[in-house]
Amino acid sequence: MPKMKSHRGAAKRVSKTGSGKWKRMRANKSHILTKKTRKRKRRLRQSEVAARGDSRRLDKILPYGA
Repeated sequence: MPKMKSHRGAAKRVSKTGSGKWKRMRANKSHILTKKTRKRKRRLRQSEVAARGDSRRLDKILPYGA
């Protein structure tokens, strides 16, 4: 049986942590930043662990990790 292909778009956006959770960056940091507070923009720089439901989907489309 051939190897499964990874979803390349998802692989560029997420990475796996040492404990096996999926790490992703937050949205809403690309434009219209003037109306967002300094505190909010600072928080958007931080990475976040993906939600449980998204993690299940990521495990399917990225069978060998990212």
